[in-house]
Amino acid sequence: MGGRSSEEPFSIQSISKVLSLTLALGTIGDSIWEHVGRHPSSNAFNSLIEHELQHSKPRNPFINAGALRIADLLSGRFVQMEMAVVNLASTLCSNPTVTYDLEVATSELKSASRNRSAAYLMQSFGQLDNPVEQVIEAYCKQCAIKMSCIDLAKTALFYATNNEHLLKKPTSLSSLQTRQINTLMLTCGNYESSGEIAYRIGLPSKSGVGGGIMAVVPGHAGVCVWSPGLDRSGVSVAGLNALEFLIQKTM
Repeated sequence: MGGRSSEEPFSIQSISKVLSLTLALGTIGDSIWEHVGRHPSSNAFNSLIEHELQHSKPRNPFINAGALRIADLLSGRFVQMEMAVVNLASTLCSNPTVTYDLEVATSELKSASRNRSAAYLMQSFGQLDNPVEQVIEAYCKQCAIKMSCIDLAKTALFYATNNEHLLKKPTSLSSLQTRQINTLMLTCGNYESSGEIAYRIGLPSKSGVGGGIMAVVPGHAGVCVWSPGLDRSGVSVAGLNALEFLIQKTM
C-alpha cells in the first residue's frame, strides 16, 4: 500500500512476540505458562496497571510485560536470545538475510523507560531471573527484526498449516501448541483492540507498531499487510481495512 513493495523490509516490532513465544514453547515447553498467563487485557500493551494491582504474572505473552518475561526465560537458554529469534524467523520464512536493525534497536534502548519500569516491577515481585538491562537489550533487538510482507506471510503459513518439517527438535511444536498460539493471537494479538479485530476479521493475527499485521488463515494461508499509520491502540488503520476487505472478498 502507498507505493511500498511487498519485498521491502520493515521493523516487525510486536509481531516478533509470536516468534519468541514459539521459540519458548519449542525449547522450554508448557512450563512457560507458570510464568505468563493466557488472558486478554483491556489495557494498553505497555500498561503496568494490572501488574501493579494484582502482583500476578503478566496476563499474556503479547503485552510488553509478558514478552519481557518470555525474553527473560529465553535469555536463560540462549547466550544471544535475540539471535535465536532471528534464526527462527529466518527459518520460518526461508530467508537467510533476516536480521535485526541495530539502529532501530539502539533507538529503542534509549527510549525504553516504560519497559524498564515493567521489568523492574517484575523483578521486585521475583518474576525476573536475569538482569533487567540484559532482558531489555534482548527484547529491543528482538522487536527491531526487519522482515517484508512476503517474509511474514510465509511465516504465518507455518501457523496456518503447522508445517512441522520446518522446525527440528528442540524447537519443534506440537499441533496442539500451534493451535494454542493461534488462539492467543485471536484473543490477545492486537492489544486492547483484540476483541474488536477478532470480530471484524475472524482470524488469528498479530500487529506491531511498525505498521504490520500478520494474519493466519488456519489450514489455508498466511497473510501480511503493512501501512505505518496507526490507530490509538497501535494497529495499522489502512492495514486492518485492507485485511478486512481481503477476508470479505475471499472467505
